Amino acid sequence: MTPFLLHHLLPSGSAELERPAIVDRGRTYRYAELVDAVERIAARLRAAAIERGDRIAILLPKSFDECAAIFGAARAGAVFVPINPALKPAQVRHIVADCGARALVTSPPLHEALGSALADLKQLSIVFASDAIGDAGGAGGAASERRFAEPIGEDLAAILYTSGSTGAPKGVMLSHRNLLAGTRIVRTYLDIGPQDRILSLLPFSFDYGLNQLLTTVEQRATIALLTFRLGDEIVRALAEQRITGLAGVPTIWAILTGASPSFGRTPLPHLRYLTNSGGAVPTATVRKLREKLPDTRIYLMYGLTEAFRSTYLPPEEIDRRPGSIGKAIPECEVFPLTADGRRAKPGEPGILVHRGPTVSLGYWNRPEDTARVLRPNPFCSPLHGGDVVCYSGDRVVEDEDGYLYFVARDDAMIKSAGHRISPTEVEEVLMGCGGFRQVAVIGLPDEWVGQRVHAVAIAAAEPPDLAEVLRQAAAKLPAYMLPSRIELV
Repeated sequence: MTPFLLHHLLPSGSAELERPAIVDRGRTYRYAELVDAVERIAARLRAAAIERGDRIAILLPKSFDECAAIFGAARAGAVFVPINPALKPAQVRHIVADCGARALVTSPPLHEALGSALADLKQLSIVFASDAIGDAGGAGGAASERRFAEPIGEDLAAILYTSGSTGAPKGVMLSHRNLLAGTRIVRTYLDIGPQDRILSLLPFSFDYGLNQLLTTVEQRATIALLTFRLGDEIVRALAEQRITGLAGVPTIWAILTGASPSFGRTPLPHLRYLTNSGGAVPTATVRKLREKLPDTRIYLMYGLTEAFRSTYLPPEEIDRRPGSIGKAIPECEVFPLTADGRRAKPGEPGILVHRGPTVSLGYWNRPEDTARVLRPNPFCSPLHGGDVVCYSGDRVVEDEDGYLYFVARDDAMIKSAGHRISPTEVEEVLMGCGGFRQVAVIGLPDEWVGQRVHAVAIAAAEPPDLAEVLRQAAAKLPAYMLPSRIELV
């Protein structure tokens, strides 16, 4: 059967079940163990009266349990909503409340750290992943056999929350077909197969981090999970786990090339490819990567959560087209569109429009925002049907050979360390700390993170203690959203 739902990616044949699936903190889990854990979590969710289409929030560290919870929610007919554990309790509460989650799959330490943030959400069930997976009677119990109407490929599978230009994060809705298309497409041009061993650094709440997990399972490959603090930890994992594929954001490449003494002197003969997302990699950093890894192919990619990936630059084009974001990924079409609705000519700036099977279903409970980003195809003809296309908000130019180059964003969103940050969300937190009449948050160029968050403020009366303001803000914002500096003007 051709997979059309997320959990259809899981294996069933006895030989495939014995293959190594996930490496987590030194332990290797077989596919048989993953399938069993998925069934146990699905059974626990159904026992909690979870119905088709109910949202299941997942707040877990990067772990085998988190992988099982993602597939377990899908197996139960539900919609999974992965939450980055770096977020603060108020941000977690916003996501859980906004999507109307019926259950939160988490761990005791992370649940305790939330305090009373979820206390008023009376319909929310708490499921501890470790308990569900360890429940010896869960996988084959009556609850797991309870009949329900199984989704189809067009149904909602996941909601990924990303910062919006108006402040609070918005949930991007992805269907099963969206996720499976992204899995198939990226696997195709990266030539990923069962022999690959992929190092997972990106959170599963990030679209490309999730794609790595799905691609691994689809191909019966192996994924090694790593939470790191230093670049040398990445290098050690690459060598010890015989990693063949590594995906990162510009910050990771800056750390490896600029602050990892072992990088370059550690042999990495298995590393077949590197692939980037989450912002442009400086040309100097690409050059350093190629010097240190001459036999590793580098794929530079561009995308947005609302349409997953849009373009990639093949490794052989890097020297010929420095700064290019490439051409459309397989099965998709992208083109720059002018303000008056024309397809931009070569060299003429236009908004990048994406067409294809990875275009999302829009934003959860935000029809007006959805209508701004997802619009009818402007070129309706017998060759271009009446499908929906995604307006990225990124201004690009196309060269004579059809390769695209990023020019600027049409909004004020900040791209830092692979994260999309709403200036408004940061401004509201800083204003809430008191002491300011006005605050403006902007992104400034930075070779380590792409853009660093910078705040410009006018004091209300006496200048506030800026160190204390940042301490208060740190209680409400994750580290990647904190301003590197508050400048009083």
